[in-house]
Amino acid sequence: MVRSLRRLEYRGYDSAGVATIHDGVLLVEKDAGRIDELNRRLGFDKLLGDVGVAHTRWATHGAPTKVNAHPHTDCSGKIAAVHNGVLENFLQLKKELTDLNHVFSSKTDTEVIPHLLEEFLKTGENLETAFVKMLRRLEGSYALAVISSTNPGTLLAARKEAPLIIGVGMGFNMVASDMTALLDLTKEMVFLHDGDAAILTKDGFRIIRVESGQIVDRPVKHVELSVEMAEKQGHPHFMLKEIFEQPQTLRDTLRLQRDYVDLLAELLDKGRVIFLVGAGTSYNACLAGSYQLSHMARISTYPVIASEFIPNYGGSLGADSVVLAVSQSGETADVLNALEFARMRACTILGLTNTVGSTLTRVSRAYVLQNSGPEIGVAATKTFTSQVLALAQIALRLARLRGKIAQFEMDEFKAELAKVPRVVEEVLARCGPDVQELAQILAPKNFLFMLGRGVSVSTAYEGRLKVMELSYIPCIAYPAGESKHGPISVIEPGVPVLFVAPPDEYRKLNLGSIMEMKARGAYVVVLGDAADEELKQLADFYIGLPRVHPLLTPIPYAIPFQLLAYHLAVLKGLDPDKPRNLAKSVTVL
Repeated sequence: MVRSLRRLEYRGYDSAGVATIHDGVLLVEKDAGRIDELNRRLGFDKLLGDVGVAHTRWATHGAPTKVNAHPHTDCSGKIAAVHNGVLENFLQLKKELTDLNHVFSSKTDTEVIPHLLEEFLKTGENLETAFVKMLRRLEGSYALAVISSTNPGTLLAARKEAPLIIGVGMGFNMVASDMTALLDLTKEMVFLHDGDAAILTKDGFRIIRVESGQIVDRPVKHVELSVEMAEKQGHPHFMLKEIFEQPQTLRDTLRLQRDYVDLLAELLDKGRVIFLVGAGTSYNACLAGSYQLSHMARISTYPVIASEFIPNYGGSLGADSVVLAVSQSGETADVLNALEFARMRACTILGLTNTVGSTLTRVSRAYVLQNSGPEIGVAATKTFTSQVLALAQIALRLARLRGKIAQFEMDEFKAELAKVPRVVEEVLARCGPDVQELAQILAPKNFLFMLGRGVSVSTAYEGRLKVMELSYIPCIAYPAGESKHGPISVIEPGVPVLFVAPPDEYRKLNLGSIMEMKARGAYVVVLGDAADEELKQLADFYIGLPRVHPLLTPIPYAIPFQLLAYHLAVLKGLDPDKPRNLAKSVTVL
């Protein structure tokens, strides 16, 4: 199992653990740290037994500590569980189980799984039936595996909106969330479907549909992939893999814990002045969030580039100031420097991050996790879309708290939030060939110009950042209304101008700006509504996108820019995963 764990290191993790069953006793070793160091200290590969579970954890609930590391066990010490995903109802389940005298030791959502299974077993159910009943209580996403010392030859597993694969071998069967953990041992694999549960022994396996209890067949497929290709799920680069992961990461972002979002909304509402602080992509998300908060909650905020926060606003900070910091890593030096300054002036510090246990989570009075999972490519992709979706949920909660807009508007926005992952799936399925064609056209150009209005300014800025950092083509991004105040002077025949033009209140103004650019010979590319025939006729190149609420357009409209940046880099012979001079987390001032 240790070798398989090492195969998963590329995904990023903060802790690791192993549980096995030997002579009817459950053995567990786990801690925060790197696999090889933990193996030397704890002896993962010395644990005896014919059945076991192992895990590398990326924290979504609870800091990266020994007690929060997987596997997690029940009160009896007979059940061990590992889990990828986000359980939406874990707080409700935890309260129910605590009321039944279950004792929890961690801050994770995963720990409810062994305790809930233990509770069903107390009713006299056999392990398999209790497992299926337990799964029916779980809400959210999961790929999980469970062992019990009462059934030492059995491994139970299930998936919902998270990958899980059975590896079929001679005299053994395995499950893993990633085929890279299996490839050294077998090439024969069964890909479980959402809603599948599997019962495995060394000699075989059965697959059951959780809702119906019906046994189903899933084909065994022979996989001929190298470990390197499997790590990227068949994509040539991590960036492309992460772009295509966004429908799932967005589903997980929709599972923000209500209590945490409510607390953030309450603290924001108490502020006299509110700052949204971020760097790079996270600043662009802050800019989108400021429009969302203004329109939904009728509250003014200041989106600020972190490195400029102290020079621009340092003198005006006080106890009635609230700073919501946005940082994927939670370790961005410019952001932390701004927060330390604000903290010394008694400001309320709030956080939105992807990393539990980061400095941002420690200095924040309250924080929310964006749930986008590890991101290996240096250029942020799923980071941006998840942050914008998280900020939209905060804006909706604050709107409900403040009561400044009608109930039907809030209900409509909530319904639109739920559509976002499906819309992004549609964009990814449809716009790839068009973006590749556009990349061929733009690759020889000396510079690109991006324009948008309203919340689409944030999309233009993010598109500029992605294209510039990966293709090294100089890019200019501006609010479209500002283009005639100077930037239009650089427009001459053939200069590419990319318009972000969703069907919002600024559509007519965008039409005017497009005509201004065409009159000067610009090559006009438009990202707009798939059904907008008038815009299609004006554009030299048109990318049609599905409709969403105007405040949510930065999410689907960022996808073509991400793909464009990727394809431009590949066309120019550059590595899209490792752009020059850049680091994933900027930890120096």
